[in-house]
Amino acid sequence: MIFEFERDFAGSLRCIPMIARQKLDLVRIKMTLRQWSRLLREERSRLVEAPCETAQEQAAYRTLVKELIDVRADEPVSFLPSQTFEDWRKKDRMPEAVSSQAEADAVPPPTPEQWAALTPLQRFALIKLARSKHENENFVPALKEFGVLQGEC
Repeated sequence: MIFEFERDFAGSLRCIPMIARQKLDLVRIKMTLRQWSRLLREERSRLVEAPCETAQEQAAYRTLVKELIDVRADEPVSFLPSQTFEDWRKKDRMPEAVSSQAEADAVPPPTPEQWAALTPLQRFALIKLARSKHENENFVPALKEFGVLQGEC
């Protein structure tokens, strides 16, 4: 699944789409854009489509990513710290970064009901966009796409 707001840069898989970023976070691997770009298109598609929900699927995904980086990139695999970055799993508590980004963009943040109604991937995307230093321009389009913002903003 590639969101509409990321279709122009991730639809071609030249950038890492949110679905792959979420899976990489789940397996605690930090893949650089340089590493991603060295993968064959079929390998990128595989990382987008491969299941990564159960412990077994996550172990297989982690192995796949490590193997692909080893084969295609001329730099080592980097791992994310063991601290949890899974705020997107919490339906009942929106991270401060999301409300801060909404305030910075002069739009209302998701209500608690809206936040709870979002899919885990949508919550992940909003958190990533809110915490990103270079992709904040996609925060408002994502809110609109997810039905949080209605009409003109």
